[in-house]
Amino acid sequence: MISFECDYNNGAHPKVLENLIKYNDAKPTPYGFDEFSERAKDRIREACGLPDTQIFFLTGGTQTNATTIDSILYQYEGVICVETGHINVHEAGAVEFTEHKIITLPGQLGKMDAKVLDKYLDDFMHDGNNAHAVFPGLVYITFPTELGTLYSAAELDEIYQVCRRYEIPLYIDGARLGYGLMAEGNDITLPYLARHCDVFYIGGTKIGALCGEAVVFTNRRAHKHFFSIQKQHGAVIAKGALIGLQFEALFTDNLYFELSRHAIEMAMRMKQIFREKGFEFFIDSPTNQQFVILPDALVEKLSQKIEFTHWGQAPGHRTICRFVTSWATTEEELKVLEML
Repeated sequence: MISFECDYNNGAHPKVLENLIKYNDAKPTPYGFDEFSERAKDRIREACGLPDTQIFFLTGGTQTNATTIDSILYQYEGVICVETGHINVHEAGAVEFTEHKIITLPGQLGKMDAKVLDKYLDDFMHDGNNAHAVFPGLVYITFPTELGTLYSAAELDEIYQVCRRYEIPLYIDGARLGYGLMAEGNDITLPYLARHCDVFYIGGTKIGALCGEAVVFTNRRAHKHFFSIQKQHGAVIAKGALIGLQFEALFTDNLYFELSRHAIEMAMRMKQIFREKGFEFFIDSPTNQQFVILPDALVEKLSQKIEFTHWGQAPGHRTICRFVTSWATTEEELKVLEML
């Protein structure tokens, strides 16, 4: 079976695996306090253009979101995100499990609107009974969004200015960050993104690593006991160098960005294949996730040779299907899709 089901069912890029071999003979300091992790952090700081950031390595996206959000919020605070936000729909209540409410706002094509956010916060702050409510303590967005769409630089700036006006941190989930940065038409760079939020994470699991995410606090406002909070969440591994080594490789010679660009090139080829066959798209995504509306009969035929996600139903006996490319997608795989 050829898989376009997701971007995290591959192994790791050979250069990442090659770097991991160093672990066997190095006997690094445990818990991530090792030379490889420090080099990786320095390279990430350089790529972000911010030499004074705090960086922590965790193993997976849900773990990263739950741990980071919990470290920022007080017990009586919640996190704001759009209804389609990843923490709201695809993390099995992990944030709520930390006893923080997710406060949802309507989104547009998966994106948060700065005006909607501003109105919500203004209404809340002027509510004389807000002492009885869950206080908004953090704003959460993803880049790219859960639907594969992108914020423009202007849109991100507008959201961040609202957050600053109300003194609420902005957190950006970057599980697929590289795929967003390398997408056609994107005008946000990594340094720009780093300057327009308070914390974000760089996803490795979906872009070339076996596992691992790098949480970046851009203004040195990480909780002073963030490591202890990680520990409470089961988010500290003894062999922490295993993640540091992977990010050291990913941020050497622009590998992270090259792998991301490859996935986008494959996605655009895939998009053209479906377009030439006359199929409609549920949403126009410039990233590695493509949402195509296919007749149910064709869905059944494709499912015999290709793995993909059934995203939802569409009128007229059709199904919304998600096809995802990755850093490891090949020309040969696309040719198989083209022949069906």
